[in-house]
Amino acid sequence: MFYVYILYSEKLDRFYVGYSENPELRLTERHNMGRVKSTKNGIPYILKAKKSFTSELEAIREERRIKSMKSRKYILELLAGQW
Repeated sequence: MFYVYILYSEKLDRFYVGYSENPELRLTERHNMGRVKSTKNGIPYILKAKKSFTSELEAIREERRIKSMKSRKYILELLAGQW
C-alpha cells in the first residue's frame, strides 16, 4: 500500500502534501528531523490526513493532482470531508 498524506506546520501555518509507503515513519524520521528540504523550516509537522492506494502510481497521481490545485482552500475542503 502507498499513501498520500497531508502534513501541517503550526509554525508556518502551511500544509505539505506527499506520498509514502509509511507516512508516520516518514513524518518522524524525515520531515520532523529536518531531512526534507521543503519542510525543514516548518518543524514540527503533524499528520492531518492520509489516504491509501493500491499502487505507487495511483498515489503519485493523487499527490500531483492535489499539488496542481495550488490551493490552501482546496486542502482545507479535503480535510473537512476527510477525503
